[in-house]
Amino acid sequence: MAVITDEFMREMLAKTRNYSVVILKNVSTPPGPENMKVIWEHARRNFALRAEGELSIVCPIADGSGVSGIGIFNADVETTKRIMDEDPAVKAGIFLYEVHPCRSFPGDSLPG
Repeated sequence: MAVITDEFMREMLAKTRNYSVVILKNVSTPPGPENMKVIWEHARRNFALRAEGELSIVCPIADGSGVSGIGIFNADVETTKRIMDEDPAVKAGIFLYEVHPCRSFPGDSLPG
């Protein structure tokens, strides 16, 4: 394991930025087949938000837990709420969401 010094930690922590984490939840588990067209448009919108740099990481979850996904937004909580309120699956009552402020390092990403 790499050795991380106090100096390195202070340097890195000074570089963190504010983001918002969204926890997306199913209203019913699992969503019915009649909702698949709306969920498809929800996914299309996620791709557009990623392309615009607003949704940095999106992780769908399909484990039957009632959690549908996690997203990290490059926006504050209020902006993220406005974005999520316009989501087609949220508007259709298929998904509910929670938004939490968080901090992370610019450039963090999932391994390739």
